[in-house]
Amino acid sequence: MTDSNPRVLRLGTRRSKLAMAQSGMVAEAVRELTGRPVELVEITTYGDTSREHLAQIGGTGVFVSALRDALLDGTIDFAVHSLKDLPTAQPAELALAAVPVREDPRDVLVARDGLRFEELPDGARVGTGSPRRMAQLNAWARSLGRRVEAVPIRGNIDTRIGYVEKGELDAVVLAAAGLSRLGRIEEATEHLSPDMILPAPGQGALAVECAAHNAQLAAQLAELDDPFTRAAVTAERSLLAALEAGCSAPVGALADLQADGQAVTEMRLRGVVGTTDGSMLVQLSTTGHVPASLGDAATPLNMGRELAAEMLAKGAAGLMGERAL
Repeated sequence: MTDSNPRVLRLGTRRSKLAMAQSGMVAEAVRELTGRPVELVEITTYGDTSREHLAQIGGTGVFVSALRDALLDGTIDFAVHSLKDLPTAQPAELALAAVPVREDPRDVLVARDGLRFEELPDGARVGTGSPRRMAQLNAWARSLGRRVEAVPIRGNIDTRIGYVEKGELDAVVLAAAGLSRLGRIEEATEHLSPDMILPAPGQGALAVECAAHNAQLAAQLAELDDPFTRAAVTAERSLLAALEAGCSAPVGALADLQADGQAVTEMRLRGVVGTTDGSMLVQLSTTGHVPASLGDAATPLNMGRELAAEMLAKGAAGLMGERAL
C-alpha cells in the first residue's frame, strides 16, 4: 500500500545502538510499505539517564514514557519499543499497531574463554541487571551443586560484554535478540535453553505504536504485524499482568505455538517466578487449543490469566516480594 502523501514519517526511538538498529529495520520496512520517507527521531528516556538498577526505579515504563509523550504531543508519528519494556496496560489513546516477527526469545551467555554455564567455576561472577535472570541462574547453579555470584549491572551491550573482556566478570547474560540485531550473536558462548532460563515476557519482540486517532497510519503499520508473535506475547503479557508484576520483577514466560502440518493448533505457555537467590521457584505450564483465527486474543489472554492464578495459588506472590491479587 503506497501513500500518495510524501510527508516524512517521524519514527521515535531510544538513542542506544540497539534501539537505533531495531528502529532502522522497522523504518526500512515502513518505507517499503508506504512509499514515504522515514526519519529517526532520537528521544532520551528516564531509563537511559538513570544509573539506578531497574528494580529500584520501578522498571515498568521507564524506557517508553518519553516516547509515548512524544506520540501524544505529535512530535513523532510512530515509535518502536522493545516489547518487553512496555507496561501491560495499553493506553486507549495509543494503538499497538504491529508486533513484527519475533527474533530468538532466548537468553545467551557471553563467558570468558568460551565457557558454557555448566563449565563456569564454583562462585563464578555472572553479570545481569535482571532479577528474573538472577533467580533462575542461581536455581540452575544450585541444581548443579554449585553457586554463582549474580552481579547487578547496567549499561549497553558493549559495556556489559566489556566487563567480561576486562576480567571483572566471568560471564554476562544477555538477550539473544539484541546481539543478533547488532550482528554480534557469534559472541555468545551458549544459548540458554528455556528449560533452564525462561525469558522475559515479550523478549525478542518489537512493538510498533502510534496514536489511536491516526487510523490510516495504524492500518499501514498493521501490515508489519505477525499474528503468531502477537498471540504468543499476548499470552506472556497476560500472565505478567495477572501477577501484577512489572518488567523488573523476577517473572519469566514463554509461549510456544505448536503446528499440526501447516495449521497452528496448540499453544504451550510456561511461566516462572522465583526469589532472586534461586532458593524458591514456582514454575508451571499450560497448553491450550488455539482458534483458527489468531486475531482472536481471548485464548492467549485467558491462558495467561489462568496460569497466573495457578502460580499465585502455589505462592508466587510472596516470591516476588510484593502483594499480587
